[in-house]
Amino acid sequence: MAARFLQGFTASAGLVLSRAIVRDVFTGRELSKFFSLLMVITAVAPMVAPMTGGAILLLPFATWHTIFHVLTIIGFLLVLLIAFRLKETLPPENRIPSSIGTSVKTMGSLLKDRSFMGYALTVGFIHGGSFAYVSGTPFVYQDIYGVSPQVFSILFGINGLAIISGSFIIGRFGGIIHEKSLLRMAVITAMIATAVLLTMTMIHGPLATLVISIFIYMITIGMVLTSTFTLAMERQGHRAGSASALLGMLPLLLGSIVSPLVGINETTAIPMGAIMFVTAVIGALAFFGLTKERAGQNS
Repeated sequence: MAARFLQGFTASAGLVLSRAIVRDVFTGRELSKFFSLLMVITAVAPMVAPMTGGAILLLPFATWHTIFHVLTIIGFLLVLLIAFRLKETLPPENRIPSSIGTSVKTMGSLLKDRSFMGYALTVGFIHGGSFAYVSGTPFVYQDIYGVSPQVFSILFGINGLAIISGSFIIGRFGGIIHEKSLLRMAVITAMIATAVLLTMTMIHGPLATLVISIFIYMITIGMVLTSTFTLAMERQGHRAGSASALLGMLPLLLGSIVSPLVGINETTAIPMGAIMFVTAVIGALAFFGLTKERAGQNS
């Protein structure tokens, strides 16, 4: 358990620093396109991982230890790749002294940045709410709707395609339509999709309506993940690392809070639908309330 905690603790470096590095290297349209690719990987990996682990366990020689052997090999290859191929991307003139006090001060300045916090809370609540889907659909699909494990894995996996589609939309049309307009569209669509989902859970609607609503919702997750990071990071400069950490932390923090709430009543899908709808609404309020000051520039 201690080793697993350390694994997760150190894995956050890859999540945070990769975004800061992209911010150092790219600007403008290229920043948007590369963030789109990065967000696809970041969002899809947690969905692909369980299926990959299951596939490993199907091997005739595999035990649960084998998964950790594979992780060890991947970690070793990553260390070699970073040691020999990844160079420092932040110019010396943009670096700031590294200390706990400086980090706290930087975080404080980010928390006071109205526009940045608007994007941070938007992705925090909307993406955080998607963890209710991750933790809730196994028993909703299988226990309430009687879906087989094989069909469930397919229904779960296609939402990875939805996230990819959402990120692709931002990467493809970000240069044609301003990303804030695309984000506005995604936020509104997320509210509508989760409202339909909540309604269907309350009346025990057909499984197809749940699947379609969640698929559309996950498309908006891909759009929100990509566009909020691009918009929030574009003016951060030397604060890119701290900004990336805060943007990455909020969805995980909120996700850890909402995930257990889904199991309040395992005889109904209403808790899952309600959490996804409420978080989408709060995320929308943060977007329209806190990023409003720049709407004239970004629309």
